[in-house]
Amino acid sequence: MAEPIISVKELIKNYGDFKAVKGISFDVYEGEIFGLLGPNGAGKSTTLEIMETLKAKTSGKVMIDGFDLDKSPGEIKKRIGVQLQTSGFYPGLNLKELIDMFAGLYNQDTNAAELLQKVNLADKAKSKAKELSGGQRQRFSIATTLINKPRIIFLDEPTTGLDPQARRNLWDLIRDIRSSGTTIIITTHYMDEAEQLCDRIAIMDEGKIITLDSPDKMIDDLVATGFERPKQVKHANLEDVFIHLTGKEIRES
Repeated sequence: MAEPIISVKELIKNYGDFKAVKGISFDVYEGEIFGLLGPNGAGKSTTLEIMETLKAKTSGKVMIDGFDLDKSPGEIKKRIGVQLQTSGFYPGLNLKELIDMFAGLYNQDTNAAELLQKVNLADKAKSKAKELSGGQRQRFSIATTLINKPRIIFLDEPTTGLDPQARRNLWDLIRDIRSSGTTIIITTHYMDEAEQLCDRIAIMDEGKIITLDSPDKMIDDLVATGFERPKQVKHANLEDVFIHLTGKEIRES
């Protein structure tokens, strides 16, 4: 196993008397896709925002790429990419202009054409974000996380609301980003997505991590308890049928 690139120890976040995160500890290893899952209100978004330097913790220790969150938040910001919401993009700028603007904010030399090519949006360089389809907007949002050449990127429910083709293509993009050596932290409510993408998963509930392991190990452990699905498990699901019949290529108007 590679060295931890993120180490969280006894992390606590309180809002007055409400304990949102209750002393959790976990490591994320360099080059892996790590899933942070849980129902609404579990504390995963708060945990994510603390690691992203967007929210102050109550106590605990967070180390990211060798830097202490308390001592060097500025250094951490240089090394991470955070998925932006498309509502935050300036409506008057096209995609190339938006990338150039963000590159200027990061003080980075960025080839906008190459970055758009990486996310299959080269032909949309002169389009505005509001003119993109849902899948295109999500791919562009992910492109913005790569502008500062981060070692770690955070993706918060990146495929919500996308059709099956767009979801599968975004999965391919996420795998491609990981293959370049980037560590990815992802949250999702789609369990099939987490199972397909994540090397390891932490499941949170009520501010605590209740299990942390690989998806295969979690499933094997459940089966070992005698658990059986009420319906026979098939070798494919309805989404597989849809993709098989309609194709996997990106379709955008």
